[in-house]
Amino acid sequence: MGVKGLQSFVERCCPEACVTVNLRDMARQHVTKNQQRCSSNITSPTLVVDGMSCLCHWYSCMNWVCGGQWTEYMEVLKKWVEAFTSAGIKLVFFFDGVVEEQKRPEWVKRRLRVNKDILKIFSHIKQHGEQPGQQFSCLPSALATFTPFALRSLGQDVFCSVREADYEIASYACCHGSMGILGQDTDFIIYDSAPYLSVAKLRINGLTTVMYDRQRLCRNIGLSVTQLPLLACLLGNDVVSEELMQHIRSSAVAAYRRTNPAPYSGPPQGEVVLAVAQFVSSLSASAEEETGLIPHSLNVASSQRELLKKGICSYLLPGHKDYELVGISVPPSAFEKYVSPEILKACREKHVAAEGFMVYSVVCAGVTECSNSLEDEEDEELLPQALVFKPCRQRIYGLLLLLGKDGSSVDAPAIREWFVFPGNPLKEADTVHPVPINIPCGQPSLDLLWFSSGPEVSALRLAAFLTVFDCLHYSDLHGEIGDSLLAALCLVTYIVLQVETLSEEDVDAYLSQAVCLRLKSPLELRQIELPVLSSRAVQLGSLYVRGLSHLLGANNASGCALPSAALMPWHGFDGRLFHSKYLLAHSGAEKSELLDRDMFSLSQFVQLKEKLLETCRKRGRILQSRPRETQRNLRYSNTSGFPSGADQAWRGETRRDLQHGQTWRQREAACGEQSGCENPETPQWRADHRGGRQSFHSHRSNSYEGRLHHNRGRYQLAPRWQHPPAP
Repeated sequence: MGVKGLQSFVERCCPEACVTVNLRDMARQHVTKNQQRCSSNITSPTLVVDGMSCLCHWYSCMNWVCGGQWTEYMEVLKKWVEAFTSAGIKLVFFFDGVVEEQKRPEWVKRRLRVNKDILKIFSHIKQHGEQPGQQFSCLPSALATFTPFALRSLGQDVFCSVREADYEIASYACCHGSMGILGQDTDFIIYDSAPYLSVAKLRINGLTTVMYDRQRLCRNIGLSVTQLPLLACLLGNDVVSEELMQHIRSSAVAAYRRTNPAPYSGPPQGEVVLAVAQFVSSLSASAEEETGLIPHSLNVASSQRELLKKGICSYLLPGHKDYELVGISVPPSAFEKYVSPEILKACREKHVAAEGFMVYSVVCAGVTECSNSLEDEEDEELLPQALVFKPCRQRIYGLLLLLGKDGSSVDAPAIREWFVFPGNPLKEADTVHPVPINIPCGQPSLDLLWFSSGPEVSALRLAAFLTVFDCLHYSDLHGEIGDSLLAALCLVTYIVLQVETLSEEDVDAYLSQAVCLRLKSPLELRQIELPVLSSRAVQLGSLYVRGLSHLLGANNASGCALPSAALMPWHGFDGRLFHSKYLLAHSGAEKSELLDRDMFSLSQFVQLKEKLLETCRKRGRILQSRPRETQRNLRYSNTSGFPSGADQAWRGETRRDLQHGQTWRQREAACGEQSGCENPETPQWRADHRGGRQSFHSHRSNSYEGRLHHNRGRYQLAPRWQHPPAP
């Protein structure tokens, strides 16, 4: 949410309202003021943080197109939090938990605008083989999904909203006497709440920023704080569209020019704000409406008056004299007949505490959405993530809703999905029906999965989780390999079965990345060199991270079969590492190089790949080798520390292992007999400037070419797709 043009007006036309403050000093003054007011226990000064506004400032990592540098991002968050806690400032974070239907048109408009930027990003990558500049920067996919979990893991208080997040932030700050709101949204000027502090102007080392002083703003434009909500609605916000009030603004500007004959020399939007403020000030308040919100003299149609009333009410906080008009009531669950009251209560509690994902919006609202992903609409081979993961979402919906609270089967409800992908105009939601999960014991009840305990229930949770991705046969790996690797294997297997154009090289890149990540320090991950970027690898990285969010949703629906930490990207994915593995795999590198010449990593890789290939054989999925051309001729230095002969032997053994089916246990035993492999060095990329362009060739078969959707054109809505069926 935000008020059109107000931020630039305050900064450019009302500099006296922009006050540079030191947050340490503010915190001390806040404590002193509270001590003078009462003798009760004084808590730490609290800063309420708008998490969504902070994402673009938190994610300062060098690379953002490859899927996210998640380990480095965690370090950034940790240092950011420590800067405040060392100053004695407590942080409380809020994130958007829902998209209110009255805000949906604005949400759609923004998503379609971002799609145009993403098209330019991929065009730049394909032309130059590098990441574009900041003018086209885009946050990694699912950053807003995983950041609340990251902050909770750092011991912070985190909340997800059940209505407009800006409102909940302002309300919390007002009710708890917080020292300020840290964000970047002009609505925080309008709310009569704690001081609004700019995260864009924040200097974390000195803890200084700019405070936008609403009192000084009001003195400058001749209004009272109580008149700011009407000003915001007439200027245009997410409730009252800018277009709807254009006639009032035009009339106000004409009147302003008549009463101020000297030509206005500032920015055009500044004149609009001053004109509308003068108009609001001139309205007679002597004959107020019964609501006391909109002056009688405001001459607008009744429909517009009702919309203005709704917009003004959206700014009224607890304690305001007209607060009872706001009408905040918890909406009834969309699917009360499908789940028990205990499940509804647990859904809401987990959602508010930022411990859940997906289940609240599905069970309580019957709607779910997903913002933009880095997807190339000109790539005709890769399906959008919304369609790749649609079958798994249907099973999640089935797990949540297809067994009534009395244990009987129920008719399948319809879930409305607002998923962004190229070619989807988002004119209406896609209607998706749940699909039952298929496990030997039958559909388990949600109450059993969520609230019961014991070994049998734990096994049932795991079975339900794995079945969502049609990987029940991987249950024997639970406890044998790490939970993060088990999750990675499920995800890669699912993607392989859904995306027919995924090649063996792509799978090798996915699996080797998951296996090698555990050996990499944050410094090593930052130092990975990428001599060239592949647009296809960019989309595959984004696809994988979106898949992690679906793993999280399935885990929540099944009662948390795995620890949530195991599904976090900083434990299982790094975009630069994946991209480097992708380039290596498609250049024809041997598996020893792909696995950093680490023997244990190689054995794990072989184990995971054997399982995946076995699944593919059973499903009739032929995983083919299709190396892709890249834009430069690369060669990789042998920095492993292995003698040349040993390296050649590794290459031959690895190839034989994969071709002739040597088991991972045999491979691990063989590794254990080798020496000198505990601390192999990481091979580094370097460009061969002498070799010119790369000479690798693609080996696509005729049968493969026949499966491509050549006549598909741009992406269409999901119901029109002919995509692979659920495995």
